[in-house]
Amino acid sequence: MLDKTRPTSCTLGELLIYQIALTVDDGILAFHGFGSPLVQLALHLAKRNHAPNLVLIAGATYGVNPKPPFLTPTSNDWVMSQEAECFLDIEELFDIGASGRLGRMFLSGLQIDKWGNMNVTRLGGDDRLKLKLPGGGGGCNLSCDVENITIWTAAHRAPADDKGRRRYRLVDTCDFITSVGHRTVDDQTRGEMPYRGGGPDYIITDLGVFDFDASGHARLAAVYPDTDAGLVQENTEFTFPVTEDLSMVDLPSPDMIEFIRAMDPMKIHHRELRRSDYGRTFDLAA
Repeated sequence: MLDKTRPTSCTLGELLIYQIALTVDDGILAFHGFGSPLVQLALHLAKRNHAPNLVLIAGATYGVNPKPPFLTPTSNDWVMSQEAECFLDIEELFDIGASGRLGRMFLSGLQIDKWGNMNVTRLGGDDRLKLKLPGGGGGCNLSCDVENITIWTAAHRAPADDKGRRRYRLVDTCDFITSVGHRTVDDQTRGEMPYRGGGPDYIITDLGVFDFDASGHARLAAVYPDTDAGLVQENTEFTFPVTEDLSMVDLPSPDMIEFIRAMDPMKIHHRELRRSDYGRTFDLAA
């Protein structure tokens, strides 16, 4: 008999959380930074499911392996560090990164280019500042040291304005490079840079999932039930390769969806989504 109390569909936000969680390997040290409820939920979901030996360092409070009862409206809330095993100083976090022990971090940007470089510093070229952005905090340093980086954005879709112009989130070239990807503006490769970390290996967006090819170029690896490669390309400024086995992403299980909903009863993660995306849902049985 069908259990009508169990989830039969998931939302876009829940799908993004699951896809971000899948980038987390068991047994690593991972840090989620300050701002993203999607990433916070993804790390707790990963630890509860496929990565029980994950060592999770919480943003803002730097609590290690906390067990918060629910997601709070701000990550700088001590509820998010409830039952933490210990706490780090910010200097210790950067020491962990510089020594090569930080396995994964999560970064985003107002601009993300084809090589995985990110910009949260400024819009406009050297001759004209269009918009001053908050800056990278420690992301610039950690992007050089952390073993792997998951890039995420819930704003990949770039609708045209009334003049047909688009403001792309995935751009051909960043106006300013805050966090380092796989190739510089003067064509220096990651392997030629004196950095410890391997750089970004995934970009998770509201339209699909990218990995990176051998040259370090973003490559479309999977789409969602309501997207395809053509739609992704339409909303991306650069032309990207597509994997030969382009697939549709797996959807989270009902248990995972129930965990996300229990962990985020106030739907804090909706803050990262466009209001027009609230209605995007995916049938688990499809």
